[in-house]
Amino acid sequence: MTREQAISRLRAAGCVFAEDEADVLIEAAAAGPPLAAMVERRAAGEPLEQVVGYADFAGVRVRLRPGVFVPRVRSELLVRLGAAGIGQEAVVVDLCCGSGALGLAVRRRVPGIVLHAADVDPAAVACARDNLGANVYEGDLFHALPESLRGRIDLLLANVPYVATGHLPFLPAEARDHEPRAALDGGDDGLAVFRAVAAGARDWLAPGGLLISEITEAQTPVASAIAAGNGLTPTVATDDDLDARAILARRPR
Repeated sequence: MTREQAISRLRAAGCVFAEDEADVLIEAAAAGPPLAAMVERRAAGEPLEQVVGYADFAGVRVRLRPGVFVPRVRSELLVRLGAAGIGQEAVVVDLCCGSGALGLAVRRRVPGIVLHAADVDPAAVACARDNLGANVYEGDLFHALPESLRGRIDLLLANVPYVATGHLPFLPAEARDHEPRAALDGGDDGLAVFRAVAAGARDWLAPGGLLISEITEAQTPVASAIAAGNGLTPTVATDDDLDARAILARRPR
């Protein structure tokens, strides 16, 4: 398959950036599956990052597997906020880690951290181990973590699902059809998983430790009340360029 044929097929499938995507697929095909097969996967709606097996995110290349949540550019806000508040040897946990992209990016910015990660999805855990190596656990939220981390976590990155269940049908098809529902569905108001994380965070954070999660503008008042109701001090950070918003919830010292 030629570049022109790849562009034509992608454009016919509705890919807005057909030329750019064709170039990415051609580069990946040089060391991987045949180009035509990759183009057909993308034309069928599979996320480009899953097709080529990686995503470039916050200055790191993250390995991906089919069916694993693709890190979003807006989540780079969590990386920036998290890295700014810790030093070397900090204990960092990437909860609901997916591919481990957040933890990987923070570790690149702050070498020497003690990084742990966990996810309930076996495919995500395998992918995170590809990226992070050791200390990746399978299980539901804090139940996955070693008891030795209780009360010792300096930074808890929890990119929990925050799409309200009723809004899932309106997500782009490549997310709806190719990413795990558990990584997207945040319950009736999008905050069900955040509630569970906030409820346990005080016990697992070190004094002064920080929980950071992504939320929407509409969720801000309720998310802040949830954090405060669990003994955490909430603040909110935004980045208009990334169209991103995060809640920071700190355990008092």
